[in-house]
Amino acid sequence: MKKTVYCCVAGLFISIQAYAQVGIGTSTPNSVLDVNGKTTLRKELRVGGTSTTVGNPGLNGQVLVSQGEGLPPVWKSLNVTFIEEGQYRLINSYLSNDQVGISTLSNGIAADGVYKNSIGDDITDTTKGKWVKIAGLENNFTVKDARNKLTYQFQAGVEMKAPVATTSQNVSFTCGVFRNSKLVAIRPDKISSNNNSEKAGIQDYIFTLNYTEQNVPAGAQKVEVACRKINSSNVNSQFTIGRNLSNTNNVSNAFTLESMIKIDIIEYVSYN
Repeated sequence: MKKTVYCCVAGLFISIQAYAQVGIGTSTPNSVLDVNGKTTLRKELRVGGTSTTVGNPGLNGQVLVSQGEGLPPVWKSLNVTFIEEGQYRLINSYLSNDQVGISTLSNGIAADGVYKNSIGDDITDTTKGKWVKIAGLENNFTVKDARNKLTYQFQAGVEMKAPVATTSQNVSFTCGVFRNSKLVAIRPDKISSNNNSEKAGIQDYIFTLNYTEQNVPAGAQKVEVACRKINSSNVNSQFTIGRNLSNTNNVSNAFTLESMIKIDIIEYVSYN
């Protein structure tokens, strides 16, 4: 038979059963100590103790982790970054690769001769340059908080071949990142053939563009990458971006020159 003793100490209702079950705030405790209400711990919490030891208080920054039914909890160090309100955190990342690239700016295609661009230029405005998209790098996503940072990392292999291997030629070009068809980031560059008779006039180059936008409006976003040819010392020079000139040469292939873009969405932390 189970006996229960009730007592009242300084307004605190406590139930003590004969076989050492103690209830605080309840007359029917379900375990050795059953607390029905708020608990305030003024000093350290020790676990894993015995009749001769007081147990382990854990180390600074450790958390108490359950080991399951019938086993005592243990202190664990977790590799978790705690983010305070007012900081920024990475919400999502998008990574796209493409091996089709751009081959329509090659020999016989005149450069557009446009040397300058401005933020907000429309991708379809030919007065701002004849842009050609890398279709495989298009990304669509939603920004939820207008307090944000969008980081773009674009890289592509560029290849050219002069009409005569021993005669140096060059091509000036530029690539840009467009968000909702408007230019947000751009970088111009140039590739030269450098009298490369050993590689039959073929020259390879790695183009990179890194940029961060801040406080992009919340809502649906479409990010695209496009490039254009600004100038060429010889209109008959072959020229590609994000792919090789030909699959029959032994100099490169689509894999080694593929293009990629990585987009990181970083938003403001708020717990309101």
